[in-house]
Amino acid sequence: MKKLVTLSTAALAATIALAGCSATTDTGSMPGMDHSTHGSASSAAPSSTTGGQQSAGHNAADTMFAQMMIPHHAQAVQMSEAMLAKGGLDPRVRGLALKIKDAQAPEIETLTGWLATWGEPTTMGGGHTMSGMLTEAELSALAAAEGTEASKLFLAQMTAHHEGAIEMARTEVAAGLNADAVALATAIASSQDTEIKDMQQLLAAL
Repeated sequence: MKKLVTLSTAALAATIALAGCSATTDTGSMPGMDHSTHGSASSAAPSSTTGGQQSAGHNAADTMFAQMMIPHHAQAVQMSEAMLAKGGLDPRVRGLALKIKDAQAPEIETLTGWLATWGEPTTMGGGHTMSGMLTEAELSALAAAEGTEASKLFLAQMTAHHEGAIEMARTEVAAGLNADAVALATAIASSQDTEIKDMQQLLAAL
């Protein structure tokens, strides 16, 4: 089931540490968000751009997409790191967690860089909500779980997390202006939909 969590300014600010504690203006090529074993979404990701060559036009939807996806990605990295710290983990689950961490941490830097280029704050004001975010209690349960229980919990939680990302991505595709942001959102919606199917199959096999 999807979770709807209200974002606090402090929680959002904490995610910036994953982007090097500062906004970067690096707008280089973006790795795809496909963490599944069925290929990469790199063909759908934004093309390589540098400095002022990146499309500078953006609207409120682009800003909201980047601001919300930063903490969303940060939590996915946190969940993955919790799994990678465990022993005796199913190698398929470990591989998934590693791919998520390796893909989404650099994307946090890129999203942060876009906001800096656009002259927008990295964090949102209070009152905004997003789907798929885990509560502190759910994160604690994941950290405490071991073995097959941990694998099942991670797959179920990450499926809900992906569903939230897809919801935000589809909103950006429908309403966004910036070409790079829309391209990334398109890649997210496609690749994470495929990965959800993979995780559901893996969960059923455990």
